[in-house]
Amino acid sequence: MPGIAPDVISHKLTISSAYKPVRQKLRSYDAERYEAMRTEVEKLQTIGFIREATYPVWLANSVMVRKSTGGWRMCQDYTDLNKACPKDSFPLPRIDQLVDATAGHELLSFMDAYSGYNQIFMHPPDSEHTAFITDKGLYCYNVMPFGLKNAGQLIKGSSTKSSPVTSATSWRMRLNPKKCAFGVSSGKFLGFMISQRGIEANPEKIKAIIDMERPKTTKDIQSLTGRGANGISLGLLPGEILYLYLSVSGTAVSSVLIRKPEKAELPIFYVSKALQSAKLRYPPLEQLALALVVSARRLRPYFQAHGRQVLQKPEISGRLIKWAIELGEFDIQFVPRPAEKGQAVADFISELTPATVQPTYEAITETILPDQPGAERLDTSTPVWGLHVDGSANQQGCGAGLVLTTPDGQKIEYALRFDFRTSNNEAEYEALLAGLRLAKSMNAKQIRIHSDSQLIVNQVTADFAAMDASMHAYLSTAHQLLRSFQAYEIKQIPRGENSHADALARLASAINDKVGRKVPVEILAQPSTVTSEACAVRYEDTWMSPIYLYLTNGTLPEDKDQARKLRYRSARYTVINDVLYKRGYTTPYLKGLTAEQGEYILREIHSGMCGDHSGSRSLAYKVFRQGYFWPTMHQDANTLVKRCDKCQHFGNVPHIPTEPLTPIVSPWPFAQWGLDLIGPMSQGKGQVKYAVVAVDYFTKWVEAEPLATITAAKIEDLVWTHICC
Repeated sequence: MPGIAPDVISHKLTISSAYKPVRQKLRSYDAERYEAMRTEVEKLQTIGFIREATYPVWLANSVMVRKSTGGWRMCQDYTDLNKACPKDSFPLPRIDQLVDATAGHELLSFMDAYSGYNQIFMHPPDSEHTAFITDKGLYCYNVMPFGLKNAGQLIKGSSTKSSPVTSATSWRMRLNPKKCAFGVSSGKFLGFMISQRGIEANPEKIKAIIDMERPKTTKDIQSLTGRGANGISLGLLPGEILYLYLSVSGTAVSSVLIRKPEKAELPIFYVSKALQSAKLRYPPLEQLALALVVSARRLRPYFQAHGRQVLQKPEISGRLIKWAIELGEFDIQFVPRPAEKGQAVADFISELTPATVQPTYEAITETILPDQPGAERLDTSTPVWGLHVDGSANQQGCGAGLVLTTPDGQKIEYALRFDFRTSNNEAEYEALLAGLRLAKSMNAKQIRIHSDSQLIVNQVTADFAAMDASMHAYLSTAHQLLRSFQAYEIKQIPRGENSHADALARLASAINDKVGRKVPVEILAQPSTVTSEACAVRYEDTWMSPIYLYLTNGTLPEDKDQARKLRYRSARYTVINDVLYKRGYTTPYLKGLTAEQGEYILREIHSGMCGDHSGSRSLAYKVFRQGYFWPTMHQDANTLVKRCDKCQHFGNVPHIPTEPLTPIVSPWPFAQWGLDLIGPMSQGKGQVKYAVVAVDYFTKWVEAEPLATITAAKIEDLVWTHICC
């Protein structure tokens, strides 16, 4: 089939030398695909589109794709070849602009080239690079095939030099008569029905809605609510004002561009965008501005050609400066939003827009304390504790500060530094949780909490919902701690009234900060919401069990002697917060430990981070001074020191003999001998398996004789033969 002359246009491949040629291996297909492939190859070879290739450098596979009619279309996998070709930056037309440009014309003409790609010849030196492999051999294209990079840019660039009719006539371009129509009032164009009235939906695309059954029940009618819409977008008039409705949901922002001819609302374009990562944490006002920015970027031709009235109630904010500059080139007017249908459509789109990635939070139900105590329930006749909390997160670090005020006015300062990164809100929650734990340890029953964080205060009071998974975890932990108080009150205060806690938070978050007085700073290794897995451990009775049971429940053994001894021993012990302590005359209370706990304490003091590998007596007294006690403390310390490898290698070497010296009296050589029998041993020659050994005590001279059996005669023979004679 003739096509466009090569001297007019041809497709050249600009292959980069940085890429190595790739020869793809033949893929396996079923018999049906092979038969369709052979038929297509014979057809293309007959009309001259392809020819046989010899020794190609680039080689691609053929891919069979099912058509809508049931047949097969043969395509080539030019993935590797396209990677080696740079991208042509010639702009391709926008589909929405092409469709809009056809609206409002009385007569329309539609032309479609017959195999338009195949009417452009390949540059002869590049023809071999389009080679593809089949089960019958190797072939390459004489004309431009589908799938090559920059093919669309080549066709579009050639068609912009003259009108389509002139190009088709002068270049001998063949048109498809089945898809061409001239001087008609309407027709299909890029999936839409185009007419003088405007743009209509393609009947083939909405066939399911047209053929939908008529609703018969109330439920069927309710399911159709919001589905009806006018499917016609009339041609826009120059200077016509368009209306943009904005909507924001938890996962997406959306907008609807609408025109209002004669008090009717006709939609022009729908825009929606799923929120991801940091955009999910934008305040509602900034998400609303983001919806406007996204709409302006997507609908830039409409924004440049028409004035817009955005129907919302925005308020200015510092974060919006960059977006305000970007939107400054457009004629945008903000007007109060009336109760109209367009806003309902925008809300519908934003609510149904799915997230493109897995959301960073889960759908949760806010945990609200049952019967939460409020400020009106604080009993002022009983002591009320005060708590000021504040968190700080900056580039230097993250920390929290709190000030706990006792009922008599004394202030307890406390600061925390985090070994993990947190946001400002998470740091505020950590400060609140630390303050609640401290107040709980001080046996506070009623507490009044002050914080300068609006989010934390309103989430605790259930005025705000905790939408983020991290915030929800912190809120649940805070509610659990608040249940341990009889009553509490939490309120927001200005930052200036919370300066004391703010200074402590900045102190903890700073790296090199010198403090004039001592302030306890705790290092928090992980967030308070992280829970450790606990395993059920069964403890056996220890030396503390009888004493603890007697002091708490008055339980005594049945044996009278044992009961009397237990009463005497228990007089030296006491129980504080369900923990057994040993009394001392000049020492503070000593916490009772089991043998396993004591071994851990000994090991940490002896060879831990600050251990000095001290002796057993010194080690036992160090444990004593740290406030611990168990009956076998000294014996366990001695055993640990003896087992310590470093202490045995580098400790002082004792020079005292293991036992007293025992002299052996032997006045001269061979005056005193020692005899001994050894065996049985492995049997030797002559069936000997025993031995008699004689040793002189003075010279250590040794005489030995093998024996088959042990008899008195053979022992006597040894003495007379080897010792006496």
